[in-house]
This record gives sequence, C-alpha cells and structure tokens, in this order.
Amino acid sequence: MRTDSSPGTLPAREHLPAGDAGTPVLDVVIPVYNEEKDLQPCVLRLHEHLKRTFPYAFRITIADNASIDTTPLVAARLESEIPEVTSFRLEQKGRGRALRTVWSASDAPILAYMDVDLSTDLNALLPLVAPLISGHSDLAIGSRLARSSRVVRGAKREFISRTYNLILRGSLQARFSDAQCGFKAIRRDVAQALLPLVEDTGWFFDTEMLVLAERAGLRIHEVPVDWVDDPNSTVHIVKTATEDLKGVWRVGKALASGSLPLDRVKRPFGDDPRDRDIKDVPTGLARQLVGFCVVGGLSTLFYLVLYSAFRQFSGSQIANALALLVSAVANTAANRRLTFGVRGKGGAVRHQAQGLVVFAIGLALTSGSLAALNAASSNPAHSTELAVLVAANLAATVLRFLLFRAWVFPDRGDSTDEPTAAAFDSPSSPTYATAAAAPQHTQHAQHHGSYGPLPTRQSQQGASYDTTTQFRAGEAADGTWRDATMRLQPVRPHDTDPRDPR
Repeated sequence: MRTDSSPGTLPAREHLPAGDAGTPVLDVVIPVYNEEKDLQPCVLRLHEHLKRTFPYAFRITIADNASIDTTPLVAARLESEIPEVTSFRLEQKGRGRALRTVWSASDAPILAYMDVDLSTDLNALLPLVAPLISGHSDLAIGSRLARSSRVVRGAKREFISRTYNLILRGSLQARFSDAQCGFKAIRRDVAQALLPLVEDTGWFFDTEMLVLAERAGLRIHEVPVDWVDDPNSTVHIVKTATEDLKGVWRVGKALASGSLPLDRVKRPFGDDPRDRDIKDVPTGLARQLVGFCVVGGLSTLFYLVLYSAFRQFSGSQIANALALLVSAVANTAANRRLTFGVRGKGGAVRHQAQGLVVFAIGLALTSGSLAALNAASSNPAHSTELAVLVAANLAATVLRFLLFRAWVFPDRGDSTDEPTAAAFDSPSSPTYATAAAAPQHTQHAQHHGSYGPLPTRQSQQGASYDTTTQFRAGEAADGTWRDATMRLQPVRPHDTDPRDPR
C-alpha cells in the first residue's frame, strides 16, 4: 500500500446541476436479508414519500444479501411494478458489502441507504440529502443522539449505543455523534474515492467510512431524527458489538501507523475569499505550530525524566547527551507523524539522520549552557541545572521548528498521477475496470489536461479510459482488489445498458 502524501484532489463542492433526463439525483439503497414480510410495505411507503416530497428524480435499489426466503421474488415483483425501483442480488451476506457494491455501480450523484424497518422518520430524508445536493457537505448521517432527536427504544439498546459512541470518541477521536443509525447519505464523487479504503463488509462499515472521512477532513452533516426501535430486529447485539470492537482496533492501528493514504481523499477549501491562499503565508502553519508545541512539551518532560535517571550514575554532560539523544529520536518520529503528517516508512531513515543534525545543534546549546553554569558555580544545585536546561531547550525550540519545517519535512506540494478505476453498470452483476499505470496514461493526461488520481465532475462529461482489467462485483465487495491506489470513476449515463430499468 502506498503511503506517500499528496494534496487533496477532490474538486471543490458545488451545487449539483440539473441532471440528464432519466438519470436519478438520489439512489436510496435498502439492504435486506430474509425480509419477505417487511420489504413491500417499506418500499411502497418510501416510494410514496419520495414521489410526494422529493423535488428531484430518484431511484430505490433493493440490495438482497443472499436471502434464502421469498425476498428475491418480492424484490423482483416490486421492480416490475414500480419504474423507480430496481433490485440487486448478492450471493454473500454483509450490509457493508451490499452498500459498497451498489454504491460503486450507481450513476446517481447522491447515494443513500436506510434500514428496511424504516425506524427513522422519513421526514428527515430531504434534510439529510439537501446539504449534499447544495455542495455544503460530503456525507450526511441521521443522529439519534442529537439533543433535538426524539427516540423510542429500550434502556439496553440506549446504553449500548451511547457506550459504543463513547468508545469511538475515546479511541478514534470521532466527533460525529451516532455511528450506526441506519440512515446515511454520501456524494458519489466522495464515495468513489473513499470506499476503496473501507475494508469492513458488515455492520462496522458505517463506522469505518465515517472515521476515515472525518480524518481526511471531509464534512459530515448530522440530522436529528425521530426514531422508533424495531422490537423484531434480527441484529445479534453481542456478535455485532464484538465485530465492532475488532474493527475499532484495526482502524485505530492503521491510523496510528499511517498506512492509510487519506490525503488522497481530502477536498480543497471552497470559494469563500477567506479560504483562499494568502501570499507569503505558509499553509498549515498554525496547525503545525500547535502540533510542534504539544510534541515539544511532551519531549521536554521525557527528556527531563531521562536526564534525572541518567544523572544517577553519570556526570551532567554524559546524562544530558544520552537524554537528548533518546528524546531527539522520539521527538523526530512524533513530529514526523503528528506535526507534519508524514505517513509510512518512506524516508524515515533520512528524516532521523536530519533530526540528529538538529539534535547536535540542541546538544551544543544545552552543553554550552551547562558549561557556562559550571564555570560560574563549582557545585550548582540540581534544580539550577534543570532550570538552565529548560531555558536552553526553549531557546533551541524556535530554531528546531524552522529546521524541521524548511529542511527535514519540507512541503513540496508535488503530486503524481495515480491509477484510476472506472465502474460500469450492467443489468446482472456489474464489473469494474482498473486503469493500469502505463505511459499511455501520462500521454492522455497531458492531452486532456492534468488531473489528480480522484474523480472530478469534468470526467463525468467525457472521460476516456486506459487499458483496463475486468473483475466482478463480488471481488469488489470482498475487498480482494483492496489496493489503495484504486479509484472508482462515476458511471456516465450513456454507459448504462438501455435495457436497465434504472
């Protein structure tokens, strides 16, 4: 997996233009497994609500997760009777697998899903997707834990839900309030870039998608909902909670190691003049200063602890050198990851070598301070030594930051083209095409204009594709193609089969 840093390549958000005739603006996916009783009432109620209240063209997609009852027959009958309804059959279970497969193949610019029990009041649907249509946000979620939400459910589910979200806040620093409400929407261009990074195929899919989107700086809009618990829910709470905790550990480990190339999902600021680059003001300076100060403060404490320990069996100069050496290695590694956002192992040895040069400067300053102290007093107190060392470290901090920013971790602002992938829809099992990183790709980019690795709206109008490798939707859902360099391009309306009722 490539972990090089690159600037965000998603286009600035814009209000969606009027769609082509016959192309839906919204595609609502209903994942189902053995829901022969609830499926028809759900679809009829949702369809009636959208026809009455939604001002754009829409589609309802039934995603059947390998049901073994008559659910496929019900879905087929609804598809034949209602023009805005289509069905999709997967031979493997997993809500995340169903959403990723159907969303990847959809041609609608706004993708949503809701649970078949319709526990969430449908009046929240238009407020959910409106910020995505207007270009204000990238994702939208219904929240049962917002202050103005009205929720009817038992104490057990309430406790589990709030505990899970507290775990997310404490372990993954999540700021969204409700990870698992079955009422979410996402812009298609964001989904094309984000879904290849999401590994889970089950219930943790929602959480993983939201955490990665939030860490990438995408905007998540929350809508308070009215929600009534379904007492006949078939969700296995203990099993789901166990899998969720495993997912939290996996995602937390990936984020800590920097193995996720989230920079590729970042979106630039909008057109507000306050968001534009100001000449001679380095980008990210404020955030880097905060990170550097935090790391520096912790490093100073770490250094003082080490110095006090080493001072027990060595002289002040040796103790200072050893403590500074160990803390400098830790400081460089922490600043590399947390302050300057460098992920992966690439260039780590060079960065540490350059960090040691910065360490030598700090050593010269602190050693010189100790020498001056010893010259002034033959037997200075330990507290006096510490005070002098703190002052010397503070004096070296500004120089250290400048060297880190300008020399060790410079912001080169260069980006390279990445392979892309195109999604093609077919009435049966959709296939996807992965563009190979060949010389023709570079020639194509030069001919049609430079573009980044993630899809842009211009590519929806007239994109041409390089040499491709086909694979089935099942492979996409299983994640066997989980190369982080892969990109899913939007499906153009004329790429769809004319026999497809969608």
